[in-house]
Amino acid sequence: MAAATATAAAFSLTIVRHGETRYNKEKILQGQGVDEPLSETGFRQAAAAGVFLSHMKFTHVFASDLLRAKQASTTTASILGQSQFCKEIAVTYDARLRERKYGVAEGRPLSDLKTMAKAAGEQYPSFTPPGGETLEEVKARGQDFFEYLCHLVAQEVCREKEAAPRMADNSAGTAAGPASSSLTNHHQALACCSDGATNVLDTNVLDANVLVVSHGAYMRSWVSYFVLDLACTLPATLSKTAAFSMSPNTGISQFIVTLENRDSLKPQISCLCLNRDDHLRGLATEKV
Repeated sequence: MAAATATAAAFSLTIVRHGETRYNKEKILQGQGVDEPLSETGFRQAAAAGVFLSHMKFTHVFASDLLRAKQASTTTASILGQSQFCKEIAVTYDARLRERKYGVAEGRPLSDLKTMAKAAGEQYPSFTPPGGETLEEVKARGQDFFEYLCHLVAQEVCREKEAAPRMADNSAGTAAGPASSSLTNHHQALACCSDGATNVLDTNVLDANVLVVSHGAYMRSWVSYFVLDLACTLPATLSKTAAFSMSPNTGISQFIVTLENRDSLKPQISCLCLNRDDHLRGLATEKV
């Protein structure tokens, strides 16, 4: 019988779409060239998501460098502003997390893009307007960032393990007892379950908790990559069709990523919840 495969690292990945903008509400394409700030509703949505995630001890936070994602990641009325543990954590802004570029369709109603796609004999989700990004180009950006993220966590875990014996030696014979790693102090993940329940994962199995704030079309592409290319497992109640739907503003998705102890860092991904938005139910009567 073959020996069990060792695990290099395991981490939770929480993905949140930015809060609503005026153009979201009016169904106008923003892409990369139109960068609307959050609306009042958008800030309230982000704050509600922050309350929902307030028990998460995030070790890494990344966001798109577009304004609407930045605002959903850093303002006092938003996600990190509600955190019990990581209000002061540094946010890394990364252009690879930007929304899909829609070229000449940016700043125009979604109905215009559908009309352009129909005239070209294509379905609008896969249609690329002049000057826009193809779905493959968006996927490549997402894959590049995800591979970077996996290597980052694996390298940090490796350094922690190498440092652990030295730390243990330094603490030997003292009242302090065995040393603990900096990541270990953050080993808690709040699992979002599709049935509306909330479970706390085993705090000893995760090496990091990563938060990513991005955009609707980009997130849909990322989930498609996880499911179709990396064989991500989905909750039993969630169909593949639903998995490829657009996240609502501040929709929350959470995954557990396990990296095998190989040079390729082959990831195994399990989806705990997808596009969860029940944190928005308490908002006032505005449609979100």
